[in-house]
Amino acid sequence: MTRSPVWKRSIPLLISVLAGSIGGVATSVSAAPESIPLPGDAAYPESITSTADGTLYVSSFASGGVMRVRPGADAEIWIKPGAFETRSTFGVLADKKNGILWVCSNDLSALGVKGPSEVKGAALKGFDLKTGEGRISAPFPVSPAICNDIALGPDGSAYVTNTLGPHILQLKPGSQSLEVWKTDPLFAPEGKEAGLDGIAFGKDGHLYVNTFTKAQLFRVTVTDGAAGAVTPLTPSRALVLADGLRPMADGSFLMAEGGGRLDRVTVEGDRATIETLKDGIAGGVTAVTQVGATAWITVGQLAVLTDPSKKGSKPELPFRIHAVPLKLPWAVGHGKN
Repeated sequence: MTRSPVWKRSIPLLISVLAGSIGGVATSVSAAPESIPLPGDAAYPESITSTADGTLYVSSFASGGVMRVRPGADAEIWIKPGAFETRSTFGVLADKKNGILWVCSNDLSALGVKGPSEVKGAALKGFDLKTGEGRISAPFPVSPAICNDIALGPDGSAYVTNTLGPHILQLKPGSQSLEVWKTDPLFAPEGKEAGLDGIAFGKDGHLYVNTFTKAQLFRVTVTDGAAGAVTPLTPSRALVLADGLRPMADGSFLMAEGGGRLDRVTVEGDRATIETLKDGIAGGVTAVTQVGATAWITVGQLAVLTDPSKKGSKPELPFRIHAVPLKLPWAVGHGKN
């Protein structure tokens, strides 16, 4: 039986605690290395995004901040841990059009993960994509909350998932305040479950999300920017701990499964065909991004921090992000990462 990454199995504890306290693009597989080491002995990568020139940005579950990997260069700490009142960093998304790096910030002290600051709650942060300076800070208006991942809408709005509640939130262009864009009982986590996780707009203009514990896929109909009906999608095989979701140029999606797989997801009607691109990935895959014909995945090793049975154990150093070759011709182009 595949076990979930331990920090997500610890979600019930976090729910309990928070509920009581409201207040050049690579054009060939051979051009990319198999993996890239990350700096520091507490990097614990949680999410990853990229720009069309092949630059990668990686968040950190424990240290916070954002690491940057330019093509052909070593990884570096780019946004310092704790900068702009951030704490543990989750979802990251490069918004080239608006020049912003979106970053989810979360207080994980209930899980025993202190992070680099004392800032409470969850928030969506926006940093200048050139300078790394903080520009936008939008706290979650709902509680309990974990800001998990981010997608960009056609009008430039940022959409984020709340793992601890049935909410998709929206930050409109020019705003500093998140609003609940869609809530639905289908999204609600039950008991010990972790809820909404990956999020991405499809080529059809509709929004797609998944849930972690139940490993479900949903389509949210979008009409003139307004949320409509929520439709469950039937996968071609059972999913195990559905996680990060990213759109591809051909209309399909890349999806990380916490159970140790990287997938390609193709939606036709209300059915989702799941193609396994890589299986047996140990260490807890948390996210994926596409650069040309290469998918880059984060392997967090988060159990070292959150599993009591591993107290005193050490992570395998250095932490690394890993490359997975993608097949042509459907991998041509750079997805919205």
